[in-house]
Amino acid sequence: MPPSVLIFGYGNPGRQDDGLGIACVEALEQWAEAEHIPQLVFDTNYQLNAEDALTVSGHDLVIFADATRDSRDPFSFRRLVPQPGLSFSTHALSPEAVLALCAELYDQHPPAYLLAIQGRAWEPNGAMTPAAQSNLAAALAFIKPILRDPDHRGLDAKSSAEANPPLS
Repeated sequence: MPPSVLIFGYGNPGRQDDGLGIACVEALEQWAEAEHIPQLVFDTNYQLNAEDALTVSGHDLVIFADATRDSRDPFSFRRLVPQPGLSFSTHALSPEAVLALCAELYDQHPPAYLLAIQGRAWEPNGAMTPAAQSNLAAALAFIKPILRDPDHRGLDAKSSAEANPPLS
């Protein structure tokens, strides 16, 4: 039986490109339904919370999708390592903090990755920018072959050089 894969997008679609993670998940959900890929499970939210550790614990592999301001590339893809979050609140946790809670509370350690898609604008009540839409298309073209393969072979190889080409 193929592993259960959770694809969790987060961000605020009401703030232009901040909704890239959610847009990514919505596009992948439509694609998976059309391609009849049943082992993919989808979830979205404005931010990651402590409660998401329970959701993560029920899957064999997790891919988080979010917008980023920190890249010159259209997107990046990297393996995540659990790290407890040191914050005043349990709201707006990092994916690494959710994974640490998953390990601590449920003794589950699914491999997890972050698909960070470059955004350009973050103003309230604005539409996603054309640059962000183009970056989303590139990220989707990258991740779909990984998700189509029931064994997700080559996942770690793709999380290095192919997804993060050197900047010239």
